[in-house]
Amino acid sequence: MDVRVGIGVDAHALEEGVPLVLGGVEFPDEPAGLAGHSDGDVIAHALVDAILGAAGLGDIGSLFPSGDPAWKGASSLDLLARAYAEARAAGYELVNADCVLVGERPRLASHRDEMRSRLAAALGVDAGLIAVRATTTDGLGFTGRGEGLAAQAVALVRRA
Repeated sequence: MDVRVGIGVDAHALEEGVPLVLGGVEFPDEPAGLAGHSDGDVIAHALVDAILGAAGLGDIGSLFPSGDPAWKGASSLDLLARAYAEARAAGYELVNADCVLVGERPRLASHRDEMRSRLAAALGVDAGLIAVRATTTDGLGFTGRGEGLAAQAVALVRRA
């Protein structure tokens, strides 16, 4: 079995008046969202990069350049679906993915299953293949000071 692993990392600053979207789920009670060319969903962006990296297809910026107006305000779930379609066209399928949000808030526990379901739906896979977790930095760094959020993702793919 030909298996490959990819790692993705993303970070965005928090911005007042912007909706917060994480793992495809909007957090309407949060006062600030993530500044980005698309919806800024760091979890989805990290997963895009992990999948593209595992398939040897570059990164999110090569497929969806931030200078391209076509992607302004785009749903990151749409970007994820398109990136996975590229990986599938290259002959790869997802074995599993693990996504970790880095930040002091919001708390993900009550949204975790919905995030897994939305990410999985964008990929057309079973939600059991996707893990979503969170960690804090105990007040350290830009995430600890509440200036932004970051995410990391790992994806394992195999030849279809």
